[in-house]
Amino acid sequence: MNKLKRIVATIALALITVFAQAQNVVPDNNDVMKSNGKIYVVMCVVIVIVLGLLLYLINLDRKISNLEKE
Repeated sequence: MNKLKRIVATIALALITVFAQAQNVVPDNNDVMKSNGKIYVVMCVVIVIVLGLLLYLINLDRKISNLEKE
């Protein structure tokens, strides 16, 4: 069973590297989004989502800490 986990992990890592290299093939999409100004909108949305998740995790941690104290 341990060998199976290693094989699956190796295959998963190999696929991740293949997909990561595939991202560098088409650089034209970045130029189009930069020229239209849409890249800034995308980045703002990503930042808002990440900050929302971070605030949610901080709030959840405080609630859990309060429950542990009781």
